Amino acid sequence: MAKGGDILVTTNSKHWLRKYPNLIKSIYLKRPEQLWVADITYIDTIDGNAYLHLVTDAYSKQIMGYELCSNMEATSTLKALKLALSKRKYKASELIHHSDRGLQYCSKLYTDCLKENGIKISMTENGDPYENAVAERVNGILKDEFGLSDKFENIMQAKELTSQSIKIYNELRPHLSCSMLTPNQMHLQDKIKLISYKKKKFRHLSNV
Repeated sequence: MAKGGDILVTTNSKHWLRKYPNLIKSIYLKRPEQLWVADITYIDTIDGNAYLHLVTDAYSKQIMGYELCSNMEATSTLKALKLALSKRKYKASELIHHSDRGLQYCSKLYTDCLKENGIKISMTENGDPYENAVAERVNGILKDEFGLSDKFENIMQAKELTSQSIKIYNELRPHLSCSMLTPNQMHLQDKIKLISYKKKKFRHLSNV
């Protein structure tokens, strides 16, 4: 990620841990909790960078879990996942978790939690942002529309606004691809077909 001429890296895929194949290349999204996408983005504060760990449902665009903290450790990423798991509504349905190949997502701590909950593991393969398009787009919405690209006084202020922003996003922000339903509304049903507007690679994931 570029910021003011500097490069801020939130993904370290140069490690020896097992990397999983991309299982979603030809997926067709038709219900909530079919696919969760995860990512980490930075939040700027005067005290230094904070990191927002996110887990989002790809069909409904609902942010299922998040953690904002001062580190990118697997324990923090796991907190976002555990919050998502606590909000899961369709536990009997098959679920895929998709992420980049960062150290946090490949860690035994994280993958063990996915396996213990019967969740299939999928990861990007080529570093193409379209391989995790929904996660990247949600990051952009939070920053561009909800002001999370601003520089905050400290992490406590960032946490407060992040919590407010995610609540408003889930409850009030309609999505074109979801027939103008909010993420929370979309997550309560499986009858609406996602609308896709871009004729690009991974277009089956649809715009948000």
